[in-house]
Amino acid sequence: MTWHLSTWYLLLVLLVGAERLAELVVARRNARWSLARGGVVYGRGHYPWMVALHTGLLAGCLLEAGLAGRPFVPALGWPMLAVVAAAQALRWWCIAVLGPRWNTQVIVVPGLPLVERGPYRLSWLRHPNYVAVAAEGAALPLVHGAWVTAAVFTVLNAALMVVRIRCEDAALAGAAPPVPGRAPA
Repeated sequence: MTWHLSTWYLLLVLLVGAERLAELVVARRNARWSLARGGVVYGRGHYPWMVALHTGLLAGCLLEAGLAGRPFVPALGWPMLAVVAAAQALRWWCIAVLGPRWNTQVIVVPGLPLVERGPYRLSWLRHPNYVAVAAEGAALPLVHGAWVTAAVFTVLNAALMVVRIRCEDAALAGAAPPVPGRAPA
């Protein structure tokens, strides 16, 4: 088995990893903000699994593309790179709109109304940040043909998102005041 990995793909995955570290910096700052205002952390049990899955995604991209010699196929790679870029844009739009309320953990400050701006104003898109995660998790490996990593991440992420979204919806429903004209989640 030979090692075959494009330098630019290695750089792309490292940049996504750096982006994840930037998210953690923002999340830590936002956690301090939320906890100082009486924020409550929910779902501590699933959070380490989420961290492991996202770390595994980055490692899997490099290992599969390199060790299995997955080639860059332009007809797939370029569109998937566009999806990765769009997912990053959606993610940072969510972070900007939620401001100090955005976090990698589920932390809810009791009494704050739900955010209904930006992508959160779309009633049919209840969890836009998770759409970004799912899109990026499928697309990043496929940029360089790592289809096994894309499939495994997608299946495991879907199972984890069922737990995460139930946790988040319950936390938000119990902590936020009712919004006039909006049915409870």
